Amino acid sequence: MTKKLSPTLIKKIVAIKLLCLDVDGVMTDGRIIYDDAGRETKMFDVKDGHGIKLLMRAGIDVAIITARESNVVLHRAKNLGVEMVYQKAMDKVIAFEDILKKRRLSSQETAYIGDELVDIPLLRRVGFAVAVKDAVKDVKKYVNYITIRSGGCGAVREVCELILKAQGKWAEVTARYFD
Repeated sequence: MTKKLSPTLIKKIVAIKLLCLDVDGVMTDGRIIYDDAGRETKMFDVKDGHGIKLLMRAGIDVAIITARESNVVLHRAKNLGVEMVYQKAMDKVIAFEDILKKRRLSSQETAYIGDELVDIPLLRRVGFAVAVKDAVKDVKKYVNYITIRSGGCGAVREVCELILKAQGKWAEVTARYFD
């Protein structure tokens, strides 16, 4: 299932060279699990991970910007090959500006997926702002697109596919599966 996109929105998506992701509520369903020893665990959707890998295979960078800090995030980023990881980013715009400077990108060449109030300042800065289906209501006022899927349940994959298809890269990055 896909949504009908306006030509204006497609133009924004075609310009994307970098996808920035929040973690809790976007890459996960928002639950944080602690075991008896106080160790934190998170559950990630393997389809989201494959979407991220496909995006990077197409030459589109991926960064993680999260307000929390967790070794679990570092493990997931390493597993996916995501090198730009900003944790404890209470002001996500500062981390974002650092990424823009390092990658020599304009804000219009970036996308961000968020779900919570702390994400609004960054959602207002990027070229393509996305909220997951189960984002808080106030966040949805500041985005160009709301996913069909919930955070941690394929929302990231949905956006990765959307970007790849709008940019005409889907067939190329998935050809190995169909040949």
